[in-house]
Amino acid sequence: MPPFDAEILARLQFAFTVSFHILFPTLTIGLAGFLVFFEARYLRSHDEAWLVLYRFWVKIFALTFGMGVVSGLVLSYQFGTNWSEWSRVTGPALGPLIGFEVLTAFFLEAGFLGIMLFGWQKVGPRLHFLATCLVAIGTAISAFWILAANSWMQTPAGATIIEGQYVVDDWLAVIFNPSFPWRLLHMTTASYLTTALVVSGISAFYLLNGSNREVARRAFSAGMWGVLVLAPLQIFLGDQHGLNTLEHQPIKVAAMEGNWETRGGVPFHIFAMPDQKEQRNRLEISIPYGSSLILRHDPDGVVPGLKDVPVEDQPPVGIVFWSFRIMVGLGFLFLALGLWGAWARWRGTLYEATWLKRLAVLLTPAGFVATLAGWFVTEVGRQPYTVYGVMRTEDSFSPSVTGASIATTLVLFLIVYGGLFGAYLYYLTKLVRRGPDPLTARETEAKPEAIRGARPGLVVPAE
Repeated sequence: MPPFDAEILARLQFAFTVSFHILFPTLTIGLAGFLVFFEARYLRSHDEAWLVLYRFWVKIFALTFGMGVVSGLVLSYQFGTNWSEWSRVTGPALGPLIGFEVLTAFFLEAGFLGIMLFGWQKVGPRLHFLATCLVAIGTAISAFWILAANSWMQTPAGATIIEGQYVVDDWLAVIFNPSFPWRLLHMTTASYLTTALVVSGISAFYLLNGSNREVARRAFSAGMWGVLVLAPLQIFLGDQHGLNTLEHQPIKVAAMEGNWETRGGVPFHIFAMPDQKEQRNRLEISIPYGSSLILRHDPDGVVPGLKDVPVEDQPPVGIVFWSFRIMVGLGFLFLALGLWGAWARWRGTLYEATWLKRLAVLLTPAGFVATLAGWFVTEVGRQPYTVYGVMRTEDSFSPSVTGASIATTLVLFLIVYGGLFGAYLYYLTKLVRRGPDPLTARETEAKPEAIRGARPGLVVPAE
């Protein structure tokens, strides 16, 4: 048997674990915001349906949050075991950013998550709402620091390599590096849009089945408003992020467009089979001048080509090219769903439009697919570098790690993560099938004393 290529296996292992992990923060970031909205509506209107919605979705939030914590732990260990050279060189710049994420975001989330989940009968309504808000803020802060670190790897700034290690010259330049603002906005919006699709899809499922109609109507309406607002916003942010990438990572853009020669009047390839060996495309179906119009806002605008750099400096074109088209195609499908929902709402048929609800159910997981596709574009498009233009992936690998050991741990990760994901889907499906508590039942049961405004010290636990 030929020896394992340790570097390729390490890249596959990290790609698998980070792709698995990102699914869960994507949902918790957006769902935390929806929980703030649900609780605020309940406290303002005292409409029991909003409280029922909150209590249903907070269970899904807790389950997903736990999976995110568990699946994210191994990533930091891989930095030290498989990518020790990368850690040694970039540690002075990236180590503090990752540490700040733990000290600010994780501690904030962990500190108030217990109140958010179990504090209804222990604290007053205002303090409970504050806890929900702080957990939502914590998820946003977490995204801030992680994306600051990742963006620095895409567009390094504010640090200089001295004697084989980065030394920080300007912390603000490190944090607010050139690609960070657009990447933060793009990813945060993706999280909220993904959550809006999940909320509207599950609510549409209840409406189609005729169950939990009173609360499902409210959640479906909120989710569809989210899709209507966030889908066009995400398209705009994606365009701006693309222009930023064109400025700082032109070869990545060339791979996204499947463009080999630097020239003007470049078409947008709807379909093509990039042949990196031959440095050309096969079976092209294109929109004339499309790429030049999108990237330069000029039909004759010049678009960079992959042949501007040697083949060994090009990213894997096929993965980047098709991931970009999956992301963009789904983005416009989300826009169509939002516009259809707005039209049905205007006609007064939002809750009766059967095919709209069926499409919403079908697109429930599509936000995760679009998010993963976007990450593949970002991370694979950065290759062959870990720090773009400076530190190559082959120079970031731990020299003492063997291919056999990485292959063994990769198999173990596949087995363990497969079991964890199966358990997650089982309990998630169980929660969805059970659905929110019926309103009729909640109207007859005693409300938590804290919700009635009693002082925490006078709350008497229910027997």
